[in-house]
Amino acid sequence: MIVWLNGTHGVGKTTTSALLQALIPDSRVFDAEKVGETLMDLRPSLPETDNFQHWPPWRPLVVDTARRILDYTGGTLVIPMTVLVEQYWQEISVGLAAHAIPIRHFLLHADPDTLRGRIENDPVMGYSTFRIKYMEPYTAAYADWLRDEAEIIDTSHISPSEAARLVANALHD
Repeated sequence: MIVWLNGTHGVGKTTTSALLQALIPDSRVFDAEKVGETLMDLRPSLPETDNFQHWPPWRPLVVDTARRILDYTGGTLVIPMTVLVEQYWQEISVGLAAHAIPIRHFLLHADPDTLRGRIENDPVMGYSTFRIKYMEPYTAAYADWLRDEAEIIDTSHISPSEAARLVANALHD
């Protein structure tokens, strides 16, 4: 099974995924961003883009990598990854379904003021213009399609450990 933690940059996916992994027996965290980093390292470079998810190989490579990890390890794969383009989410979810891999898609959501405060006061990364620039596309995706495609965990007033517990509890329902 795959537990996909979606949400905009800075909402707490990485922190929550590590805490969630500790709550799910026989689970691992797979950072699909590493697939994008591999594509960014190609020489000569792929066409210029502001987001590696726009490169067509990224989505099937994420599906194939997740499938192969699960074939090897079994268990549950927790994937903390922002996906704001509906077509990309469909490619990934359909690709996983083609391999009969169940997926639970959770959206870690926070109200804009809370999110901005987290981004501006992040003690590890510090202020991030990259994260700020994705607030508007996230809001648009949330209004357009994302809230209907995922189980929403509102993190506005809860800690990452509480968010992880809510996801873990939902998996048992």
